[in-house]
Amino acid sequence: MVDLLESIKSLPNKSGVYQYHDKDGRLLYVGKAKNLKNRVKSYFRFTPYLSPAPNLSQRIIHMLNATTSLRYIVLENEHDALILENSLIKQLKPKYNILLRDDKTYPYLCVNLNEEFPRIYLTRKVLKDKNLKYYGPYTTGARALLDSIYESFLLIQKESCLKGKKACLFYQIKKCLAPCEGKVTKEDYSKILSNALECIDNPKKILKILEEKMNLYSQAMRYEEAMIYRDRIQKIQGINKLSMVEIPSLEDLDVFAFLSLGNKGALVKFFIRNGKIVSSTTNTIKSQYEINELEIYTQALINYYSLSLPFVPKKILVPFDFGDSLAWLEDFLQNRFHKKIQIINPKSGDKKRLCTLALSNAQEALRISNKDDEITKDIQELFSLQNRPYRIEVFDTSHHKGEQCVGAMVVYDDRFIKEDYRHYLLHFKDEYSQMREMLSRRIESFSENPPPDLWVLDGGVGQINIALELLKKAGVNLEVVSISKEKLDSKAYRAKGRANDILRSKDGEYKLVSSDRRLMFIQKLRDEAHRFAITFHQKQKQKTMQQSKLLEIKGIGKATQKRLLDYFGDFESVHKASLKELEIALGEQKALAVYEALSSS
Repeated sequence: MVDLLESIKSLPNKSGVYQYHDKDGRLLYVGKAKNLKNRVKSYFRFTPYLSPAPNLSQRIIHMLNATTSLRYIVLENEHDALILENSLIKQLKPKYNILLRDDKTYPYLCVNLNEEFPRIYLTRKVLKDKNLKYYGPYTTGARALLDSIYESFLLIQKESCLKGKKACLFYQIKKCLAPCEGKVTKEDYSKILSNALECIDNPKKILKILEEKMNLYSQAMRYEEAMIYRDRIQKIQGINKLSMVEIPSLEDLDVFAFLSLGNKGALVKFFIRNGKIVSSTTNTIKSQYEINELEIYTQALINYYSLSLPFVPKKILVPFDFGDSLAWLEDFLQNRFHKKIQIINPKSGDKKRLCTLALSNAQEALRISNKDDEITKDIQELFSLQNRPYRIEVFDTSHHKGEQCVGAMVVYDDRFIKEDYRHYLLHFKDEYSQMREMLSRRIESFSENPPPDLWVLDGGVGQINIALELLKKAGVNLEVVSISKEKLDSKAYRAKGRANDILRSKDGEYKLVSSDRRLMFIQKLRDEAHRFAITFHQKQKQKTMQQSKLLEIKGIGKATQKRLLDYFGDFESVHKASLKELEIALGEQKALAVYEALSSS
């Protein structure tokens, strides 16, 4: 503790971010401070020896007992410290910080009122343009709502339609009035658009239309079509189950409410526009330590209001007293949006009612999510993991003789989270370089999509070492295990009808009997990653075969194709190549023939 004590004594009286590390150099905790010296000193008691202060939570006491070194970054003000702290927590996942996985960019429905014949479209990109009108944000059902509107109203169906200046198939099948040929006036089109936008404001209107169509198909015994409308109705109904709640006296507001029970919590957000809750979202948080409400609220506000937003409320409601942190957060909002935005903890009235409603929804979310996740505890004990692996990312690669090399990542968090799956097109031929390439790209995305609690790799010691090397270089606190098939005479037992898989961590091998539920759980994760990788590989192979066939038709043979792919990497780059680039790959005479063949399409 001598070095730690000296570090504390040398801290400046300035704003900044501090980091606690353990004896192995692993990052334990990141915090912000208006005054670094005062904040860090508040963690400790200095007599008769350096020890944690007695008024701290068990989580922080555990962290301080493991701390052997302190690092810090001096910043100009509290605002900069708040932003950097949040960024480091998301990217590096310190062991004792609670990470809120939240606020991917939500989709909006948008219409450009400056166009002569506007159309409605779905977007996640928010532009600063007074002629753009946004609806949302939508946490679910936006695509179903948009598809239903285009099916029910004769709007321009595609962005490219007006460019053609000629009535297309949509006009022939009576899905469009062909404004491109002047078959509808601007005024009449505007009335149709206005009716469509009313359905966005009040989805009940479009639901009535869909229900009529569903019943017609059902009566005609066309059950498959009826099921399509049934599913669409359910998705639109799910956009906001609280849309019946109307509070006309309120201005546009955002509500954030968090509730915790033991080591689980639920964060609910309401978005209120024109006195209605237009959408809501719920996020569950799990930790092996007690959950600090201030940390969750702070992360939630910074994460959400760092996004590009078309709507910024004048007030944010929270059923929580931020104390001294309120000024920090309001300063962050002031700097972000260049206007005063109040964060209010209402004590009575309609605003209090909204916060109570949000807390009730959080309570219900906790009740529903109270699942038995003992398997994660078993996995933690088996591999002696620092943290409970609530969220797991699993990686696998696939190729055929070094061709169509792809990677896959699947995500497990109580269930397989398919919307978070990722494919990777890989350039390297050998499995170790492929794993390095895939994991490097995943680490690069940590600032947008934070690390999980555990990585599971399809492979052995080599893959684990690659992952640990990359994570150490990035400074990320993330543990890694692997699963591989046991081999006999260089052949996997699985090929002989047996399933002797070996589990590994940095500490060694784990050979479990085939009926062990921990092995079966990891196998389930690996098999899903393998399925996802193989499916993508097959699609790439089919695509490659089609492109190869097209080149053969143009007179470019297999040998020339191979030389081109070896040089350019993929068919898309071959098609984009200039004559000079082709000459480097093939020589002058051959390149000219290939260039002319590619240009003939």
